[in-house]
Formats: sequence, structure tokens, C-alpha cells
Amino acid sequence: MQKRSPEVVVISDVHLGTYGCHAAELLHYLRSINPRLLVINGDFIDIWNFSKRYFPASHLEVIKEVMHMVSNGTRVIYITGNHDELLRKYSDMQLGNFTITDKVVMEINGKMVWIFHGDVFDSTTKGSAKMLAKLGGHGYDLLILINRMVNWTLELFGREKMSFSKKVKNGVKKAVKWIGDFEQTAAELAIEKDYDYVICGHIHQPQQRIIETAKGKVTYLNSGDWVENLTSLEYEHGEWKIQTFDTKAFEKVKVRKEKPRLNVVTEEVMLYMHTLAANPPRKAI
Repeated sequence: MQKRSPEVVVISDVHLGTYGCHAAELLHYLRSINPRLLVINGDFIDIWNFSKRYFPASHLEVIKEVMHMVSNGTRVIYITGNHDELLRKYSDMQLGNFTITDKVVMEINGKMVWIFHGDVFDSTTKGSAKMLAKLGGHGYDLLILINRMVNWTLELFGREKMSFSKKVKNGVKKAVKWIGDFEQTAAELAIEKDYDYVICGHIHQPQQRIIETAKGKVTYLNSGDWVENLTSLEYEHGEWKIQTFDTKAFEKVKVRKEKPRLNVVTEEVMLYMHTLAANPPRKAI
């Protein structure tokens, strides 16, 4: 497979460890690119819904592939989200080409880009509402699992696939309004900070549009997810674009049935993390 070389790639909301995650498709995508910078914009590992009973080999292969990219020179920035918020205790930790942080501001070809997950705008991920959000996450996971079985049946009869959750989101006015409010809030904050681009995840809604207010304008981007939309953002030749994975051209990646070995000694890594947390390094730009 000949690899493409976009300068920057942003993925988010992979939700490894859940039934809805399309790990094999993401693995195929990661193996098809060779970016200078990979930004993982939150909810990569779903710690909220993590279970020892379900973490397939393909999900571990995705983690292994990201580490392989790091070792081959790709800089990887892992921005924490609400489903992997436990990693926020290691925010601004850097190990070689790998960085964990809560948000990133960078300059790309003279344009200021602000990247963060977006759960900061979502009151349902905080306080007493968090428990309901976690329960809702389990319900969403079940809905995706049922949806997959229905789509498998539809494919047998040559029918087009459908998305239950998309129909629910698009059919409920409150959900549509919430997405619109989310995008508007992110854009207004970015305009106040005089940024050219703001990139979020969280809402599983890939988007690229210019938002204008009385104070200015900004390009709002959302990388979507790898549960329903199978999308990423790519920056190449001075332009951002939404890249949608082509499931029709997808050839199943061969994944070993046994779980792959991750070439690390867990105890040593955790010890090093705690050391860094106690003596935080300088903030990486």
C-alpha cells in the first residue's frame, strides 16, 4: 500500500474498548498515511465504558500502530477528552515524539489553530450529570451494536445501510440545536482569541464551515468520529479537508487473533509517568 503524506491529521472519538468502534477500518486508515503530525483529539480510549471482557486484538493493534508511527518519526499529540479524562493527570507530559495535553494552539503556515476536544462546553459531562452521561454511553453502545446487526441483515438483501443514532439526532430538535450551539460557542471563543481555525471533536459530527459574528470570523472544523462517520481531518497544500473512510473499497485488515504484544514494561512506564507528574516538564509548544 502506497502511503499518502498529509502534513497534519486529526482524529477523535475512536472509543477503543466499545462495540461501536471501527478499529479495523481505523487501522487500515492509519497504515495508509504518513503524516508529520497526528493529533488524537480526545475519547481515543473509552475509559468510561472500559471492560476487561471486551478489548479485541484489533483495538490493541490500533494503539500499537500509533506507537509505531511515533517510533518512525511522526509527532503524536494526544488531547484528552471526557471519556479518557483520567489521563488528564498526565497533561503536558512528553515522551519523545508523544505528548499528552488538554488543548493545543499552534501556528500552521501563518494561521493560528486552536485544537481541543470540546467537552468543556457540555454540562452533561460534569458533576451529578456525569453518571447519567455514563449510563447514556452504555445505551448508545447497545444502540450501535443493534444497528450493526441490522445493517448486516440489510447488506445480505442488497439494501443500503442506515444509522439509528443519526436518525435520532437529526429528528430531535433539541439535539440539532445543541450541535448548533456547540459550534457557535466554540467559534465565538476562537474569534475572541483571534484564532483562524478552531478544531473540536466530542459531538460525533464532522463539519467544516466558516462562522461569522460581529467581532470577526473563524473556520470551525470537527473531525467527527470512528463509531459512525469514520472521518478525520487532513491538512495538506495549505488547506484543511474532511477525509471520509471509503467502506466500499475497504479490505479487511489482517489482525492476529491473539492480542499483540506492546513492547513496553508497564510498571516502568507508570513509574516514569508518576515521576513526570511529580516533576512536570516544560510545556511543549
